[in-house]
Amino acid sequence: MALARKRSRRIIVDGTVYRWRVRHKPTYCQGLAWTPLSYAVEHFDSAGTVLVVKTSQPHPSNWINAPTAPVRPADVANSIRTALAAGWSSSCPGKPFVVDQSAGFVSAP
Repeated sequence: MALARKRSRRIIVDGTVYRWRVRHKPTYCQGLAWTPLSYAVEHFDSAGTVLVVKTSQPHPSNWINAPTAPVRPADVANSIRTALAAGWSSSCPGKPFVVDQSAGFVSAP
C-alpha cells in the first residue's frame, strides 16, 4: 500500500529520495499513550515496500498530554539507514517492513 502524498515530507538519504509521513490523527491506543508513535517511509518515485518505524515516544496529539518530542528528519534518516542495513528494499513490492525502536517506551496507566 502506498503512502498518501498529502502531508508527506521529502527526505534524501545517501542520494536516494524518500518520503515519510506521521499519521495526522492518533489511533485510539496512541491517543491514550498506550502505544508509541509510528511513521511510514517509502521510495519517492515508485511504490514498493513501505517502512514502518515504531518510535519510543507518544504521539504528539495524544489526549492525555503525555510529553513528547517531534520526529526530526535526522531521526528518519537514521531509521532508513537502519532498515536498509536490516534488509529493507524500498523498490520491491511486499508487506510492510517494520523497524521497532520502541525500547524504553512507557505507556500511560
